Amino acid sequence: MPTLICDCNRTMPLDPEVLGKALHEDLKLHSTLCRREAGAFQQALRGGGDVVVACTQEQRLFTEIAGQTEGVAWSPVRFVNIRETGGWSRDAARAMPKIAALLADARRPEPEPVSTVTYRSEGRLLVIGPLDAAERIAASVADVLQVTVFSQGGTGSQERRWPVLSGRIGRLAGWLGAFELEWAQDNPIDLDLCTRCNACIQACPEGAIGFDYQVRLDACTGHRACVKVCEAAGAIDFQREPRAENQTFDLVLDLRERPAMDRHALPQGYLHLPPASGPEARMAAVLRLRELVGEFEKPKFFQYKQKLCAHSRNETVGCRACIDVCSAEAVSSDTSRQQIKVNPNLCVGCGACTTVCPTGALTYTYPRPNEQGERWKALLASYAQAGGREPVLLLHSQEAGRAMVEDLGRLARVGKASGVPANVMPLALWHAASTGIELWLSAVAAGARHVAVLTTGEEAPQYLDALRQQMALAEAIVQGLGYEGTHFSLLACSAPEALDAQLQGLVRKPGAVPAQPARFAVTGDKRPTLELALDHLVEHARAVPPVIELPAGSPLGSIHVDKDRCTLCMSCVGACPASALQDNPQLPQLKLIEKNCVQCGLCASTCPEDAITLHPRLLLTPERRQPRVLNETQPYGCVRCGKPFGTLKAIEAMLGKLSGHPMFQGAGLERLKMCGDCRVIDIYSADNEVRISDL
Repeated sequence: MPTLICDCNRTMPLDPEVLGKALHEDLKLHSTLCRREAGAFQQALRGGGDVVVACTQEQRLFTEIAGQTEGVAWSPVRFVNIRETGGWSRDAARAMPKIAALLADARRPEPEPVSTVTYRSEGRLLVIGPLDAAERIAASVADVLQVTVFSQGGTGSQERRWPVLSGRIGRLAGWLGAFELEWAQDNPIDLDLCTRCNACIQACPEGAIGFDYQVRLDACTGHRACVKVCEAAGAIDFQREPRAENQTFDLVLDLRERPAMDRHALPQGYLHLPPASGPEARMAAVLRLRELVGEFEKPKFFQYKQKLCAHSRNETVGCRACIDVCSAEAVSSDTSRQQIKVNPNLCVGCGACTTVCPTGALTYTYPRPNEQGERWKALLASYAQAGGREPVLLLHSQEAGRAMVEDLGRLARVGKASGVPANVMPLALWHAASTGIELWLSAVAAGARHVAVLTTGEEAPQYLDALRQQMALAEAIVQGLGYEGTHFSLLACSAPEALDAQLQGLVRKPGAVPAQPARFAVTGDKRPTLELALDHLVEHARAVPPVIELPAGSPLGSIHVDKDRCTLCMSCVGACPASALQDNPQLPQLKLIEKNCVQCGLCASTCPEDAITLHPRLLLTPERRQPRVLNETQPYGCVRCGKPFGTLKAIEAMLGKLSGHPMFQGAGLERLKMCGDCRVIDIYSADNEVRISDL
């Protein structure tokens, strides 16, 4: 795979010999690859196969040149940024190992394609807001969209150019191509019948009717002069019962101060443009609306495995981490089916639900965890092979995060910032919240001295809380194992200058890593990957304590059982989704395999005696993988045949509660001490004795 590098008019101190040796390829350094030396690019294309170009600024130009090159039917070109990510930093001369690693990363095979979600829009637009503002927007898009206005006050034009709805909105839900509006037509003026003759406005003595042609009922005192002047059209009727109406739309533009959908991540096709928005925001909204006609696809960002889900058992809710963290309200509870539901049309691909899922029931697919993990491991290996030391991974979003990193590089070029340090490797994610503890720990196990996640203010507050919680957990584990330094950080930056300062601080305090980098294959499942990372970190730790106490919310831990309250009813065993809690068919025992426990809380929610509490921790003794008895008691034998049929404590508790009941006196109370078979026999025998005595 040919790789073309360019020092961008000699502004980067690139060493083609060092880079070529790391990539096992003879590299030639270019200075004007996008201009006078474009022929070298065309020659590489004619050689066939993929081509890597170390430039993203002129990506569009290179794509056009590729399309115009004779003898090239189609050749995929991969672009990688080595300029703003390191070539323009103050220590760019020491950044060759990083640049070699980024170039090697660009040569990796593309991830496997994922399933897609399809939207279809015919351009039916609903504009909600003041009539005059809505009509102005409508005029700018009516040539490509079918506009309907929902009047919320304001002043309309005399000309009826678009359908106008009015009333009280009850519900607005949906997504691009499938919005559903429900409202109550509860105003005395019916806009379908209104001719906008303005007679009612002139006749109303209270001025309760404006040019939106709706009666403000709080100002109306009941003169009904408007009804008289509208007799011919019959549009005004104060006795009309409110009508429930509904209609579907493909797009929604909401011009009100508060949006109908009050959530951080709005659905595709829903745009909120509050009254204070400036001309640029209005123009952007208009241009965006005009683009949303036709058929569109997006990745299906998640995979759900119901059998691993710890959300619900027996209509009892345990874990709801994914529901609480989703800022798009795409995840909901379905306790009747013992699961959650994820609406792929509402999902925006942040991945936060997969990050907080303790079991791996929700898995991110863009890219898949194994693809992401193997990419990081290969990047770290390439960096080390090129002579790099103390690597730091900087994870950022592919839009705002990438833009901030590039802005930092430009500031460094003109001497206003230090730029991305030589050992910091920026990696773009679809969203900053899409990776979590199992991948971060795998990266540290593979040699990453630090994993930093960059946030830029676009993230929902609950995403930041989730990332902080995950990082506190990961840091507690590596610190507990004796790895010195700080290994994880959440960088909250609103400007490149802030990012510059935080990156310079990071490189001065690298965390310790295992002496031997991990070579295990990152799996597509969360818990196995987490266990592999933990095993490697434990194996190479300087000192392994018997247990590491972890913060609340940990997916690792034990449970504590109050033996005085527990009756060994085994409700918790049936509720456990991870087979962590087990019974003993031979004896009344409750056992725990701590390695399997995901701390979902279903056992505690299910326990009728409130005898269970969660204990987040990481047990590091061999007992973590072995069944451990949490509670046991003597079996209770049937007083008739001696066969055990319950626990001593449970039967005694039952006898104590029912001994005063009229139905359980004498023989009735004695039968409670029998197994099911003997109880039936005793009842049958007693019935026969009664019949014989009657004879």
